[in-house]
Amino acid sequence: VQLVESGGGLAQPGGSLRLSCVASGFTLSTYNMGWFRQAPGKEREFVAGIRWDRGSTYYSDSVKGRFTISRDNAKNILYLQMNNLKPEDTALYYCAKVRPWADGSTVTPFGSWGQGTQVTVSS
Repeated sequence: VQLVESGGGLAQPGGSLRLSCVASGFTLSTYNMGWFRQAPGKEREFVAGIRWDRGSTYYSDSVKGRFTISRDNAKNILYLQMNNLKPEDTALYYCAKVRPWADGSTVTPFGSWGQGTQVTVSS
């Protein structure tokens, strides 16, 4: 089982980036998946999740309306489209399998982590 994130980089405030997470060793569409991020000196936090069955999505309040999580089942890739980026979005971003959740409750990751991809938002 392996998760490999990519697509990070330097973006200006208001800019966009699209992150990818290539999954190998398992079928991504049969798991709930999520994106998390960790800024320097802070705890890792949930960003977005997508359920395996209907593909319903859920976002943290800090990114709602700006970020979109999606997946390409044929390619076994998870995406995070990030628009209207803000300096506070600067962090190392990770994807992970997540346990079933109810909207409004904590989204809990499990299994292995990738190396993450760095997103820096600065002018």
